[in-house]
This record gives sequence, structure tokens and C-alpha cells, in this order.
Amino acid sequence: MNQLNTATFAGGCFWCIASAFDNIKGIEQVVSGYMGGDVDNPSYELVCTGQTGHAEVVQVRFDPKIITYQDLLKIFFSRIDPTDEGGSFLDRGSQYRSAVFYHNEEQKQLALAVIQQIDKSKMFDKAVVTQVQEAVEFFPAEEYHQDYHKKNAIQYKYYSLGSGRQSFVNRVWNGKNLKVFNRISLEKSPTGPQTGQKKLTAPIPDNETLKKQLSPIQYKVTRENATEPPFTNEFWDNDQEGIYVDVISGTPLFSSTDKFDSGCGWPSFTQPIQEEQIIEKEDTLLFVERTEVRSKTTDAHLGHVFDDGPGPNGLRYCINSAALKFIPRQELKQHGYEDLEKLFLKGAIPQ
Repeated sequence: MNQLNTATFAGGCFWCIASAFDNIKGIEQVVSGYMGGDVDNPSYELVCTGQTGHAEVVQVRFDPKIITYQDLLKIFFSRIDPTDEGGSFLDRGSQYRSAVFYHNEEQKQLALAVIQQIDKSKMFDKAVVTQVQEAVEFFPAEEYHQDYHKKNAIQYKYYSLGSGRQSFVNRVWNGKNLKVFNRISLEKSPTGPQTGQKKLTAPIPDNETLKKQLSPIQYKVTRENATEPPFTNEFWDNDQEGIYVDVISGTPLFSSTDKFDSGCGWPSFTQPIQEEQIIEKEDTLLFVERTEVRSKTTDAHLGHVFDDGPGPNGLRYCINSAALKFIPRQELKQHGYEDLEKLFLKGAIPQ
């Protein structure tokens, strides 16, 4: 069985935080509960008095080979107001404070790094006040609080809207701020091998060799930054299960579980398999500010990323088919990508 890690977050009513982590690849369990107080086995009613010291939290069990702790931090922070000292939205009091409860030193340092980057980015007029505290005993909440957003979908919808959280998220975490936040670069976790890091057995060929190995359109796209025609390229409407790898190095870049029909005529994805295999650069070639996407292993031009995607990060990776090679799911082991079979064990993020 895969080794699961634990993450714990507080950000107001745990119903809203729990819903943010629902149906995310690599997350195996989300439990609402209480942490950080002085009373054993507290009840919801007791915690709500604010006298026990507990915060409403969600505890997340996740597979670090599929989703990183950094990804969880980004999901969490993009659902809260990290500058609110008095609680969260209409929920006031210490039990609704925002906090990251770290389970090891690495989580602590990553949480502090995210906070530092948010402050540095000037996304907010005030400094981040989200606490970073060592995780202590976790007390699961009463059963009726678990998966509340599913069990009581209508009530939850009205609560989320009435609390002001959803309007805040729509206003503050969309558009430019979300784009800035998703560009935050953190050192990746050193706790074991990362998913899909295919070992390169030979150096990347020079351009003259690549001209002979690649088709004309593949070379023009990857080495001359060309863009192939929409709707007539190889993978724009491919709906098979599998992964898309760098056409030069074979490094895994995107998965069919994150592919969606954007209507643009090129393959579109909500996220890469691993962010560290992607390099992003500002592109003003057409006198319009865009963000170019390149492969880290080969510096191949892939396409561009936009902030109008349907996924939880709001991103759309618009990629040239000519920069990719498709490996069907049933052939993963044959080509040495058997560790990526786990990507297909759970559904993709809902669109």
C-alpha cells in the first residue's frame, strides 16, 4: 500500500475547508474535527463557546507521490482570508482562526515559505496572520459534520454564500491574484522519489540531430517556438486514457485525467503531472502578455498557460500536440511508466 501523509488545516467553518479538498487526486481521506485546545474529546457545542482553545480543522490523508504538500497549501490558502485576525468571514472567534498545524519540520518550513511569498507578492494590503503551529491531538467531529457539503448540499450552498466566503474567493482569489499565487515557487519535498521521474539514459541531442529525429512540425514547435494549427493537430480531441510525455526526452508532463475540451483546438489540461517538470516564462512576442510553458528537461517550447481554466487552480495549459508523445494507459508498464498507473485509480478533479 502507498505510504500516506497527514496534513491539518484550520480556516473557519470546517465544512467549507473540507469541501475544498473533495475529489482531488491523491487525497484519500478528509475528516473534520478539532485541534489545538485544552479539553479532551470536545463537543461541537463546547468548541463553539471559544473557551476550549480548539480550532475547527480538517485533517487530510494524502499520497505524496500523487499530490504534494505544497499543492495542499495552495488549495487551503486559496479558500481563506489569511489576513483576518478575528475569525473567518461571518464566523468570529478563536475557534474559527486560520492555522496550519504541521506534522513535521518540512511542513512547518513550507507553510512559513508560502506565507512569506504571499506577503512578498503584495496580494493583500495587510500581512498574513495565519498561524503555523505544531499538530497536537486531533479529535474527529461528530458524524453529522463529516462530508456536510455532500449530505446537506442545499444548506451548505446557502451557508457558503451567506458567510461571505464564496464571494471573497471569487473576488480575491480569481484573476490576477490567483495567477500570482499559482506562480509561487517552493522547493519540492525531498521525502522520496517523485511521481513519474523517468530516468534519462542519454543526453539530449543537439539541434542538428533533432532535425533528423523529429518531424518538421515537431522541430518547429519545440525548437523554434512555433504554434501548430488548431483542430488539425494530433491530440486536440484525443479522449484515450494515458499520459503525455516530452516528445524529446520522454519525461511525463500531462495526464488524460486532467485533460478537458476547452474549445481552443489544442490539447488543454488543468495541471501538469508535476509542476517541477514545467518552466514558465513571460512571453510578449505578440505584444500581449502571456505565460509560455517549456519542458524543464529539454527546454522544449510546449505552449502557454492561461488563468481561465475550469479546475480548482483556475489554469488552462494550452499545449501543442507536436511537443508531446502519447502513452496509452495499457502501455505504461511497457514503456517504463508503471508508477503512473496510480493516476488513474481515482477520478480527475471535477470540471
